[in-house]
Formats: sequence, C-alpha cells, structure tokens
Amino acid sequence: MEIKKISENIWEIPKTGKMNVPGRIFASEKLIDKIKEDKTLEQVGNVSQLPGIVGHSMAMPDAHMGYGFCVGGVAAFDVKKGIISPGGIGYDINCGVRLLASNISKEEFIKKRKEVTHQIKRDVPSGVGVKGEFSFNEKELDEVMRKGVGWAVERGYALKKDAERCEDGGCILGAMPEKISAKARGRGRNQLGTLGAGNHFIEIQEIDEIYDAKTAKVFGLERKGQICVLIHSGSRGLGHQVASDYIRDMEKEYGIKHLPDRELAYAPISSRLGQDYLGAMRAAANFAFANRTLIMHQIRNAFVKYFPKNKFDLVYDVAHNIAKFEEFEINGKKIELCVHRKGATRSFGKGRSELPAEYRKVGQPIFIPGSMGTYSYVLCGTNEASKVSFASTAHGAGRVLSRSYATKNLKIEDVKKNLEERDIYIEAGSMKGIVEEAPEAYKDVNEVVRVSDELGIGKIVVRLKPLAVIKG
Repeated sequence: MEIKKISENIWEIPKTGKMNVPGRIFASEKLIDKIKEDKTLEQVGNVSQLPGIVGHSMAMPDAHMGYGFCVGGVAAFDVKKGIISPGGIGYDINCGVRLLASNISKEEFIKKRKEVTHQIKRDVPSGVGVKGEFSFNEKELDEVMRKGVGWAVERGYALKKDAERCEDGGCILGAMPEKISAKARGRGRNQLGTLGAGNHFIEIQEIDEIYDAKTAKVFGLERKGQICVLIHSGSRGLGHQVASDYIRDMEKEYGIKHLPDRELAYAPISSRLGQDYLGAMRAAANFAFANRTLIMHQIRNAFVKYFPKNKFDLVYDVAHNIAKFEEFEINGKKIELCVHRKGATRSFGKGRSELPAEYRKVGQPIFIPGSMGTYSYVLCGTNEASKVSFASTAHGAGRVLSRSYATKNLKIEDVKKNLEERDIYIEAGSMKGIVEEAPEAYKDVNEVVRVSDELGIGKIVVRLKPLAVIKG
C-alpha cells in the first residue's frame, strides 16, 4: 500500500479507489518500519472505506495488526450517516488502565516487596476463565452493568472520589444490560475482581523521573521513589462474548460481501441493531470499570496488611477499547462524532468539561504502559490532540512479535534473567504468560512516547520504573 511522509512523525495513505478519506499514521522512521511488517497499513486503508467516516482513518504510534481495525486504530463517524463496528472497539470492551499513587517510598516497599507481591497475587485471581470471590445474581449483575464504579461506591468497595477520577465518572450512560446475552452474562458473572491473562497485569512501580513537576503535582505524583500501582484489565469473558454475539448478528443482518474485510462487520449507528450494540457495549464497559475497581480494592487491602498507614489515591482510570460520542470542531463547526478507539487512549486537553474539575486546568492523565520489565509513562492530554488525532494517543508499546512466535523463539530462562538483572520481581500464573509478554515482544515504549510528545498529542509528565509485576 502506498504511503508517504507528509511531515515529521506523520505519514499518509492517499485516498484512492473505494477509500472515503485518507489514512494517517503517527510514527517515527523507526516505528513505521515495524508497522510495515504486518497488515496494519492495509487495515487503516480498509477502515477508510466505511460509511460516514470523517477526517482520516488513523493509527497511533504503537499500532499493530488487530481484528478488523488495527490495534492503535482511531476513526470518527458522522452520527447520522456513520456506523458502529465491534472490530473498531475490540473483543475486550473497555480494556483499560488505572494508576494508584501511594505515600510509600521505594525504600520502604523493597523491604517487603516479595510479601506484598505474593499477597496481591493471592488476593486477585488471574488466568484464563478464572473465577473471583465476587458472585452475583441476575439483578445484581444488571446493577453492576448500569452503574459501573457507582455500584462499587454504594457497597463500600470504593470512594466517591474514585468514581470522579474515572473516564465518564466510571459509568457510561445509556447502558442496556437487557441487550446482553445469557451466555455473556454466564461468562462474566463470576469474573468481577479478576485480572485475566494475556497482556493484563498489575505492576508496582516507582516514580523514576519527573518531567513536568507542576502537572505531576496535580496528579498526586510528587516525588522520585514514590510507589505507584498500575492495573490493566477489562471486561473479561462478558465483553468478549458481547463482541462475538454482535459481530455474528451484524454479519447476518447486513452481510459482509460488500466489505474490504469481513472483520469490519457493522451496523448503522441509527439502526436498531446499532443501538442495541451501543447499549450492550456500554453495559460491558461499566462492568470493566467495576472490575478494575474491585481489583483496586483488593490491592489496597493487601498493602494495608504490610503498610497499615499507607494511603492509595486513584490518579485516573482510562478506557482503551471503546466508542464514544464526543464533540469536535470540523471546518470551523462543532459537531458530534462517534469516535472508535481500538487500543488507543483518549487525550483531552485542559478545559474539557468531561474531565474532573481538578484536572481541567492541566488536561487528562494518560498512562502508556511499557512491556513487562520496561518503563511506563504518565502523559497529559492536550488541546492539540483534538485538532490532530480526535483527542487520541497511544495506549502502550505495541506488539512486534506474535504470542505464538514469542513462545516458540524466546526462552523462559532468558526472560527471567533479564528481569532479575533489572531488579524486577515477578509472580505469574504460567511460564508461557511470561514468555508471551517478554520485553522483546514489544516496540520501544520510549520511542512511542517520544513521538506522542513531539506531535503534541500527549505531553510527558512522569516516567515509572517497574519493581514488581503480577501476570495471569
């Protein structure tokens, strides 16, 4: 596929053939070479053919091949003429991250690192299909899916302030649990408060470097050596089944022969099926918000056993796989668009009413995790991102090796030795999981973050260094 560089860190796929808009990729020379190795560019071009797409079909700096849309794909659709596509949101609906900031120092934590890590591994169930300690009947499950973090606040698992420091207040309005199948409910009923497998993790980190002290202080990230915890999980089996159900229904109702890729099955936003999927997606997203909240609750309790006077504040919680209705200025006119973010982070700048009052003066916290064993970063959203990328930026380092390739070609002994040399303690449910998520399997997160910062779609605030990792 033809691609040309139009400015530093910005590449374009010209509008040709059935494309409705050009493609746009945000990447350095180093990153674009990796992106070209799989079908990412083809997927960006395919998405540009979807009805009602506005502006550009986009790929963030961490982009790699996904299902339908590439991971790191962003596309905005006209509310009246556009579509909703599960492939543009992902199977793990509202897979996302939240960051906790403590008043514990690195020196204090290191003395009890193994004990605390083991306690968390024991308290937060992880692995494929694993069940948690929380179980619900139909009525309770509906409440979780309607209220999200609000449900956890009502039951004492979280503080009111925790809900305020989540995207959408931890609850996306318009959720319709009744549009979720019995099979999806069955898969999710016993999975609240569980981590899952794959790239999901809990990482205990220290603040290693502060680049923007003023913004960092607003976020509660105030000093080097301060202990933080990053949680990465989503809607588990429930969200996965919702995606499967609606992809099947959309294929049946609207067909796939007219699509450049059958994985881009869609329904018009205004259609009955489109509205049903939006209601189910929002319910699954609220389930994910509640899931990360219960994981946070368990982590707080685990730390209390070893640090009775510790205080863990939620910095923020962001969604990676979601569709949102947001307002943007297009050709001098403000219009509402349906923005699909598939493995991408929202990047709202200061002044946006959607942000908590305390963050409106600086912008939205953004978290870009590295691969296991490498740095993670806290960035801040910008108003420039609204002009450049529909207020979006990267969500992580982005894979360069498939899980199967990593399993066949990387040795567990080498991966563990690498972590030990970096003074990182790990507890995992399987050796296979460690190999699949090895640093070698991912792009250079430092480069991904540098590009985001240079483009102004996310400004660097803090760098975090891992001290302990918990994997499924």
